[in-house]
Formats: sequence, structure tokens, C-alpha cells
Amino acid sequence: MANERRTLLLEFEKPLVELEAQIQQVRDKSSEFGVDVSEQIRELEERAKQLRYEIFSKLTPGQTLQVARHPRRPSTLDYIQAISEEWIELHGDRRGSDDPAIVGGIGRLNGRPVVMLGQQKGRDTKDNVARNFGMASPGGYRKALRLMEHANRFQMPILTFIDTPAAWAGVDAEKFGQGEAIAYNLREMFRFEVPIICTVIGEGGVRGSLGHWGGRSPADV
Repeated sequence: MANERRTLLLEFEKPLVELEAQIQQVRDKSSEFGVDVSEQIRELEERAKQLRYEIFSKLTPGQTLQVARHPRRPSTLDYIQAISEEWIELHGDRRGSDDPAIVGGIGRLNGRPVVMLGQQKGRDTKDNVARNFGMASPGGYRKALRLMEHANRFQMPILTFIDTPAAWAGVDAEKFGQGEAIAYNLREMFRFEVPIICTVIGEGGVRGSLGHWGGRSPADV
């Protein structure tokens, strides 16, 4: 786990990680020797809070992209499982395709049924390849639309989670109607009567995210 943490550590995070390690060492020593160091820990935690703000409030565009693409960042399924009381994943676009880059289903949030969906990236190279790095295919957008139509039919709010570098850029994507699938989703989403709440949880490559974003402005997200 320590080796994994070092591998995934971003350069600008190092001062914060070192300070957090120092705080943990002080806690360990306190437990070992039975010494009250609560005041010292409080000061170190306050310093860590300030350092965290200084680091993450001044990120360059490149560093911001690193954070958005960080492999330890929570994914769509992580958020769904964290906020929903019940969750049933639904599969397929009813046309013979089930794109693993798009996940979605029916859940219960504060006692109310909702439909939740979004792009799903992997945790490692093997998983990312299986998920196509969160880049949806035409079938993925049709799968998303099927779930959203279900939500609209049964008056369930739609929660979408956006985390994709782009739509699938393969030749077969255009061959099987990628542009048409995204455009059709946009048209249909403007007709829905239920609320659509969109949350960017990582990155949102414009064309890739539009298929279940609905062309809303950042103020609506």
C-alpha cells in the first residue's frame, strides 16, 4: 500500500503528505508513551489545513488535469454506492450492446427512487482497458438514453456523473453512429420533464460528456 501511495503521489502533494505523516508520527508517539500532545497535533492539523488550501487553490491548468485524472479519485460507482440507500445496476441498450464505460441503474436517495448514471473509469490498466478509459461508445449513449427515458416515464429524477476525457475516438465509433447518438440524446433530454442533476466528478471532455449532460451551462451543473 505504501509503494502504491508513492507511485500515485503527485509532485505538488509531497509537502502536504510529509506533514500528514509527521502528524501521524506524533499521534503514534503519544499513544506509545502516554503523553498529551493534543495542542501540538491541533497546531499541525491547522498548518496542514492551510497548506492544503494553498496548494489546491493555486494549481496550474496542468496540475488541475492531473488531479482530475488521478487514479485514486472516486468513480461514478463509488459515489453511487456512497449516497444511495439501494442500488440496482441495469445493463444494455436494447440493441445488443452493453458498454462498460457507462454504468447506470435505479437507486433510492433519501427514500426517493432516482436514476443514476455516468462514465466509469478503471483503477488500473487492465480495468481501464475493459472500461475503455471511461470513453463511451455509441451503444453507451443509447444505454444512457434508455435509462433516462425510463426515469422520465416513471417521474424519477436523473443524477448523472461526468468523468471522461472524450467520447470513444475509434473509427468504429463513427461507423456505428457516435455523432448521431450524442445529438439524439441532446434532443431527447431537452424534452424530459424530470429534473436532471449533473455533477462533474473528474474531467468532462465536451463531446464525450454531452451525451448525458444535456448541453447545460456550468451554472446548471
